[in-house]
Amino acid sequence: MRGNETLVLALPKGRILGEVLPVVRRAGIEIEPAFDDPDSRQLRFATNHAGLDVIRVRNFDVATFVAFGAAHLGVAGNDVLMEFEYPEIYAPLDLKVGHCRLVVAAPAEDAGRDDPSRWSHVRIATKYPEITRRHFARRGVQAECIKLNGAMELAPSIGLSRQIVDLVQTGSTLRANGLVEIEHIADITSRFIVNRAALKTRAEEVTGWLERFREAADAA
Repeated sequence: MRGNETLVLALPKGRILGEVLPVVRRAGIEIEPAFDDPDSRQLRFATNHAGLDVIRVRNFDVATFVAFGAAHLGVAGNDVLMEFEYPEIYAPLDLKVGHCRLVVAAPAEDAGRDDPSRWSHVRIATKYPEITRRHFARRGVQAECIKLNGAMELAPSIGLSRQIVDLVQTGSTLRANGLVEIEHIADITSRFIVNRAALKTRAEEVTGWLERFREAADAA
């Protein structure tokens, strides 16, 4: 069973995949060996279920694939869901992996003398411009966001911005670049997400996988 009849599960590339895969396996999914081959350029993979394929895409792209129906199921951080706010996505399940936090950070020398409550305008380097604007707008601060996809911690030291908004797990990268957390925006974990149209048209299959992943998350 392939093509239009096959459900597609989108998984995120990168560091988080190592935490997600044990949940996937506890849900009873085994992916073809090419998935574990670091030299493979393959992006779509068969599983031990004839009606389920897996695709491996960038973390930010998981939500887009699911929202537009190219994938029916997926795993994405709630940072991605907060940034894009796709109405087509239903996110019913916290998988309890990928724990980190979304924060505002600034140079350590500024932290003691700069009072965020008095800001009226900030320039922020981030890959989360929508979350950032909403966060600061709630208290009447205008955020000028400079979109970066990486190397965020460099921005203050080269004068691109004084603050950044980024994901933090241990804080070691911030400290290595002379930055400290000054505000907490949200706690982040990975969520099991579903395309709403697929949930309506293929309710039995989609609900079945949702329950499998719920049991797998609870079994951790």
